[in-house]
Amino acid sequence: MTDAPTDHLLDEDAVDRLEDFLASEIFHGEAMRLDELQGFLCALLGGPESPPPEAWLPVALGEAPAFRDEAEAREFQELLMRFRDHLAAQLEAGEDPVLIVYDPEEGEHASGLTPWCDGYLLGTELSPVDWVEAAGEHAEDMVELLEDFYLLEGSLKEDAEASGGPWMSEAQEARLMDEAAARLAARVVEIHDFWRIKRQPAMPLRRESPKVGRNDPCPCGSGRKFKQCCGRPDRLH
Repeated sequence: MTDAPTDHLLDEDAVDRLEDFLASEIFHGEAMRLDELQGFLCALLGGPESPPPEAWLPVALGEAPAFRDEAEAREFQELLMRFRDHLAAQLEAGEDPVLIVYDPEEGEHASGLTPWCDGYLLGTELSPVDWVEAAGEHAEDMVELLEDFYLLEGSLKEDAEASGGPWMSEAQEARLMDEAAARLAARVVEIHDFWRIKRQPAMPLRRESPKVGRNDPCPCGSGRKFKQCCGRPDRLH
């Protein structure tokens, strides 16, 4: 990882322009809001395997954007890729992304992170591989890392209520959701690092001592050749 700053990839004016694009009639109301898009892209960038653009662009923007001309389409594409590259650079550098949030609407958590988490979880579902299955022996760790997203998005409570199972008190729920909101950016980086490490090939085991040849003196000190002493088939261990 590098500590190089990432601010040069995206400035405030570019973010505002991208936000205006997403809210415009170009996308017929089908494009994600900027907060949802940020969560969505963080999942795509931080997961075990990223889907190709042709798989995620229609999900994020709708099927048939109506740009006025090619120049406008190029401008939007450049802004979108700068936004994506900025997030990628932050994650690779181990920086907690500055989460984009709007004022919460009715039914959302006070942090305003419900749509952000919804976008992130949608990104996990779009992955070519199942996140929990891909985690293998560390599946429980991955479930735990994702729990904050499901809590803030509302799925945990909905599932509990649908199954008739118990749910926590309002005070406990509020406290846990506040805690989840406070660490959400760090969770994004933790998940990115989880999959980065998971993708690295296993290091080969290193031999602590030089390999003994069949005709070399036996390392046990007997004075005999290795093949006639500890290297005999019946004595190999």
